[in-house]
Amino acid sequence: MDRRSLIKHAGIAGVLAAGAAPAVHAQAAIRWRLASSFPKALDTIFGAAEVFARKVKEMSGGKFEISVHAGGELVPPFGVVDAVQNGTVECCHTAPYYFFGKDETFALGCAIPFGLNSRQMTAWIYQGNGGKLLREFYANYNIVNFAAGNTGAQMGGWYRKQIKSVKDMKGLKFRVGGFAGKVIERMGGVPQNIPGGEIYQALEKGTIDAAEWVGPYDDQKLGFYKVAPFYHYPGWWEGGPQLDVFVNNKAYESLSPENKAIVEAAAAFAHTDMQAKYDAKNPEALKQLVANKAKVVPFPKDVLDLAFKESMALYSDISAKNPNWKKVYTDYSNFRREQNLWFRFTEARFDSYMQSQKL
Repeated sequence: MDRRSLIKHAGIAGVLAAGAAPAVHAQAAIRWRLASSFPKALDTIFGAAEVFARKVKEMSGGKFEISVHAGGELVPPFGVVDAVQNGTVECCHTAPYYFFGKDETFALGCAIPFGLNSRQMTAWIYQGNGGKLLREFYANYNIVNFAAGNTGAQMGGWYRKQIKSVKDMKGLKFRVGGFAGKVIERMGGVPQNIPGGEIYQALEKGTIDAAEWVGPYDDQKLGFYKVAPFYHYPGWWEGGPQLDVFVNNKAYESLSPENKAIVEAAAAFAHTDMQAKYDAKNPEALKQLVANKAKVVPFPKDVLDLAFKESMALYSDISAKNPNWKKVYTDYSNFRREQNLWFRFTEARFDSYMQSQKL
């Protein structure tokens, strides 16, 4: 008897009893919570987590949903790694260098002074050894990591008084993200690690002398130009800072292969989307800041030279005492050297020429 006749004469009960129909497995809905380190007002950097969650929902047909919570809603902005490690939340979206106090190696997953630019960082993560090495390191914290955003090269921050030489760095109370504070300290400054939503008040009250965040689009939203007029560049400590989605390892391993692939693909989409937004939005924001009397000025060469010298010395010191850092940084620095050799002949020369033209 053929299949059509079987269905006609036996009915569905008979078909199932005969094993002639495929088994139907109802997949349970998945509900996760994501803790962000950022405030909702920053639609680019906080928004990357929303993009990630939306793509997960779309690709799963609505069966896998992730609610996104701003810094402070579930856990403090700098408490997200502990929350993921302990399984308080399934995942978070953050800048890994915030957690260099746990281990300096965290910074290599985000940005270090005079490190990789955004394209180089993506290349190291996806095609170099960066992804593998960091996956091994984060496993110590019950974390599975996924690149999920990059701001591109950042500005150097807002200052109540202009930086004219290295002398002006002495005693400077400077809000600076993550690992760069160690270099600022070696230069005579006093680094402050303050969440994004609290910077304006500290700058306005004079609790700090200067602050950096990202670049024109975000900085304009945060209003720093109203209380600190000097906008220095470049952000030598953040040539290509990467944001990550950190997933609790048990939560990740509980996923089906299909849902694991969805998480990976959604993070990759958010990774590309975030920098595209910054590159698109920063030019107009910079024009508006200048129109509002922001004074855009480069760092003096002696400041950059001292920062570079102290950065390289710091990396040597850490390599001598932290085997985790040494293992990852050795590969990172080798990759950086080869990338800079290549970019010198292509990107740098092309960009320099194009930026000198009046188009």
